[in-house]
Amino acid sequence: MPLWKRIFVEKRVLMIPLVLGVAGNLAAYALWVYPLGVKSAGAADRAVAATQSLQAAERELTAARDLVAGNSRADQELATFFDKVLPADLPSARNLTYATLPTLAKKNSVKMIDRRFEVSAVEKNSRLGLLKVHTAWQCEYENFRQFIYALESASPFVIIDDVALSQGDATRPLTLTIELSTYYRVAAHGT
Repeated sequence: MPLWKRIFVEKRVLMIPLVLGVAGNLAAYALWVYPLGVKSAGAADRAVAATQSLQAAERELTAARDLVAGNSRADQELATFFDKVLPADLPSARNLTYATLPTLAKKNSVKMIDRRFEVSAVEKNSRLGLLKVHTAWQCEYENFRQFIYALESASPFVIIDDVALSQGDATRPLTLTIELSTYYRVAAHGT
């Protein structure tokens, strides 16, 4: 008779409850503990996923609020630009450049040779019109630099589109050609 069989027969009183206890523990583990562990692990995974989803939603909410605030601020700045910076109409834009340019030129010892205005056609449903100013000036190079700096720093909204510096003869002063543009508000009917 093998050893394990002999031990089982001789110690049957102890072995049967021990085997039943092991079998009961295995059954309890298989039917109760293991499913609860799986369920608990699933709940933990779901909790982590829910936390990550919540954090992503909070980031999206913050980004959306920032976007709304940025749009609101941009609308306010655009309204300020339209109301306070841009000339109210074409005559105001023309007067703005007509008065500003000679004043800046005089302060910087620059002599105006020529000035022409060109009004671009206003597009349908546009809120802005475009006024282009073509100018020619004469003086020394350093005065030109100061004049252009003063023009760029001046409060009227004027854009320098093109600058050309030329000198036909070494004995004659430099000639500066500047093309400027400014925008102005257009009335509801397009004028």
